[in-house]
Amino acid sequence: MRSDILEEEWGVIARFLPEGWQELARSTGALRRARQVSSPDVLLRLAFLYAASGLSLQQASARATTSGLARISAVGLMKRMRSAGPWLQALASGVFAESARLSSLEEVTAGRRLRIVDATHVKVSGSSGTDWRLHYVLCLPSLLCDFAEVTDAQGGETYTRVPVQPGDVILGDRGYCHRAGVAHVIEQGGDVVVRLNSNSFPLLEDEGAAAFNLLATMRSLKGHKAERWQVRFEANGREYAGRLCAVRKSTHTARLSKERLLKQARKKGKTVSATTLELAEYVFVLTTPGLDDLTPEQVLELYRVRWQVELAFKRLKSLFDIGSAPNRDPTAVRSWIYAKLLAVLLMERLGEESRLFSPWGFPIGSREPLERVPRGV
Repeated sequence: MRSDILEEEWGVIARFLPEGWQELARSTGALRRARQVSSPDVLLRLAFLYAASGLSLQQASARATTSGLARISAVGLMKRMRSAGPWLQALASGVFAESARLSSLEEVTAGRRLRIVDATHVKVSGSSGTDWRLHYVLCLPSLLCDFAEVTDAQGGETYTRVPVQPGDVILGDRGYCHRAGVAHVIEQGGDVVVRLNSNSFPLLEDEGAAAFNLLATMRSLKGHKAERWQVRFEANGREYAGRLCAVRKSTHTARLSKERLLKQARKKGKTVSATTLELAEYVFVLTTPGLDDLTPEQVLELYRVRWQVELAFKRLKSLFDIGSAPNRDPTAVRSWIYAKLLAVLLMERLGEESRLFSPWGFPIGSREPLERVPRGV
């Protein structure tokens, strides 16, 4: 996020923040004293300058000093970021709550803790270009990051590294569809909703030892009605129960999925099997026994929400994953995540607003837009 754009349009951006966001900076402990950082506006702009602009701590502090925003050292900025986590999380949660993505989740989850697990490649400051992987878990709808871990590039995406409490429902994409990881969540008293990876997660019929014929089962789907099947899988020398929920994609969506598979295969000099292409016509999601009371439609709705949030993650990765995580300190990494995620959510809100642009620059009936912040304030 360019500092000159922030300078010009800060009042527009700040209008989309939750009511009382400046007071929250003090009540959450993000701004206990004004030394070097004169106001919540300046603190948030520093967070964006650092986390959303892809700058290192040294670069961000230098930019802040030369622009007149704040005279702060890299160490001082690091300390501010470490203490700003709860505030940035509250802001991201407030902006996210207005997106109306989660309208049906309360009745689906019935008070259980809903968590999304994901990972992304980053570069940690001082790593001399060495790639690392950031693993994190966000709770919905609060967007509370209750787990963050930085590993080397070989640190795989797996549920086994995530702490689980009884009653947790953890949503994951295909990268997390490993038998040992799903078994780990079950044994800790949690449940998963995970996109099935048919290549790495063989299923068994509910009764007997026969392999579950995924393609034949998908062919039995009628129209676009969601269905479910009881299945089993083996992990760590034991058998576990599961349930497969699936739906046939629209013709247009299926065609796009096949084109994506063929394009990826061409880039790697490989071919795609006919079975893989046909399976691309469906979405199949695996759940665990604690969610058996949900209908297949509700299970797929849960995964849809995870996918919607993934769109924001993809923007976070593609637009903002050009900088460096502060270090391997979990507190600092969480603040870094929140600042990036808040920037993505604000961009979405600005995009929505632009479709209903008005000559006076704000919706009639909304709270008054903030005046532009003078340079250096």
